Amino acid sequence: MKYPLKKIVLILSESKRRSHIMSLILFFSISLSLNSNAQIIKKAGELLLPSKNQTSADTSNASDSLLSQEERIKSDSIKLLEMTMQLEEMKLNEILLRNKLDENNHLHVADSLKRAEQIHRIDSLRAVTPGVPVVVEEDTLFRIYAARGGHSALDRAETTIQTIKKIGHDRRLRRDSVFLLDNDTYIDIMYGDKVIISITEQDALWNATTPLKLAEVYMPIISSKIELMKAENSFWQIVKRIALFIIVICIQCLLVKLINYLFRKLRRRIVWLKIHKLKPLVIRDFELLNKNYLCRILIILSRIFRYIILIFLFIFTVPILFSIFPQTENLALKIFYYIVDPIKMVVKAIFDYIPNLFIIAIIWYCVRYIVKGVRYISNEIECEKLKIAGFYPDWAEPTFNIIRFLLYAFMIAMIYPYLPGAESGVFQGISVFVGVIVSLGSSTVISNFIAGFVITYMRPFKTGDFVKVNDTIGNVIEKSPFVTRVRTIKNELVTIPNSFIISSNTVNYSSSARQYGLIIHTVLTMGYDVPWRKVHELLIDAALKTKGVLEHPAPFVLETELNDNYMCYQINAYIKEADDMPTIMSDLLQNIQDNFNEAGIELFAPHHFKTTSKIQTDPIRVQASPLSDIIK
Repeated sequence: MKYPLKKIVLILSESKRRSHIMSLILFFSISLSLNSNAQIIKKAGELLLPSKNQTSADTSNASDSLLSQEERIKSDSIKLLEMTMQLEEMKLNEILLRNKLDENNHLHVADSLKRAEQIHRIDSLRAVTPGVPVVVEEDTLFRIYAARGGHSALDRAETTIQTIKKIGHDRRLRRDSVFLLDNDTYIDIMYGDKVIISITEQDALWNATTPLKLAEVYMPIISSKIELMKAENSFWQIVKRIALFIIVICIQCLLVKLINYLFRKLRRRIVWLKIHKLKPLVIRDFELLNKNYLCRILIILSRIFRYIILIFLFIFTVPILFSIFPQTENLALKIFYYIVDPIKMVVKAIFDYIPNLFIIAIIWYCVRYIVKGVRYISNEIECEKLKIAGFYPDWAEPTFNIIRFLLYAFMIAMIYPYLPGAESGVFQGISVFVGVIVSLGSSTVISNFIAGFVITYMRPFKTGDFVKVNDTIGNVIEKSPFVTRVRTIKNELVTIPNSFIISSNTVNYSSSARQYGLIIHTVLTMGYDVPWRKVHELLIDAALKTKGVLEHPAPFVLETELNDNYMCYQINAYIKEADDMPTIMSDLLQNIQDNFNEAGIELFAPHHFKTTSKIQTDPIRVQASPLSDIIK
């Protein structure tokens, strides 16, 4: 098939234009992916160069052969198709590369955020986390804060300590320098083929640095410690320690011989004293110890003293011997503490007990001179130089014996808390045992008789006092060794055994009134519709109107109960005359009624229960007690 010349020229020009367009497309694609993939640039250049060469060849040979244009057009079409396919392939590679770069950027950002979060968390924990110190032979090298590989910081510190000790004590190892081994995620501090410690990223974060810088800080510290330990465990150091051990043994033997020599001279001196100067020990014409016994006692004491000195010498020598060698140094410290701690405890206990001993001496001297004073009074009564109403002269001696027994018992009771071991169960068991024997061994008569004398000299009350013994209230009119007689407010004469008085509670209103001022009180219940301030005002005013009630201290009101329907008020007032307590109490109740009636307040208890359409109210309860009961 033949083509006209004009058509051929058009075909050539179109082919050339297509070649230039493809060249521009390839150049633009290559420019876009220039920073992404060097292989794409290389491939585009290989494809572009033949295209340019082919275009120039076609232009130069267009006039030579028109018959071959169809083959060239077909060839250009095939190449164009190939270039198009390659261009699509390069675009796909570019997309994949861009995705991979974006993924790497995201991972980098995530790692940065995670690292920042770890740094913030470690900064907040650094102030409260002391870390585990790596202590080798009482020398703190550094601290470990982070765990690694399932091992805690404490485990890592222990492993590092043991490794450094093993390297420092082993003389067979080569004296290589400590070096660093850089791995991907951590750095090992090595000595030969042994890993001393691995520095991780977490360790670096805890120390606010990088793993490499932290390893460079730790390396000279570990290296110097290993060198020091190797120097201490060298051959000459061992020779020096052996020589020092032998010297200490020799000094020990010399001291033992010196002590034995001195005590032999002391024994000969004691024998010489026995012959020339020693005298028997005589107490009131009684020869307690003669010269032979005294000499024997002194010799025995000298032997005990010698044994004590030798024991102390061995006690302090053995730790010294163990402390010479590093392998037994810890054992030496333990032995030293085992010896020193009990001695310190004993010495401290002795010094701490000196104040108690001083108190015991004061108590003993006080009781001793009190007994002497009572003995003098007893002799005066027995000789009838001193007469006491109601006390017979033949009672003087037994009374003195009882009082002396009580005084010494009191002294023991006072001294007991200051005795060493007073808080132990043995002392408490003995006191309980003695108390049980005394309580079981006393009959009724003997107990009354002893109780009578106890009451007499304990003076819980005296004749004329207004007292309360159990449920009996009245004035004491008689005290005897066996019984006490009380006249009640109803003029009843009640005889009470002294043992019953001892075993029951006794309240002396007269004594309380004289010393503190007696408090009388009564309880009044009132409903919640009545203001409590008004009730307080009326009760205090009624107390102040009562004759015998003291203005100072002033009366006061206590609210004792809050029930469902009412409140309990307790009026308290001070009096001085205990004998007039019933009269004063009666006047107080009258004044309370008058005040509440004048205020228009009815005195009845608002709480009630129904029985056949009747309402029962609680009466006003009247009670009296001394100030000591109120305080309790």
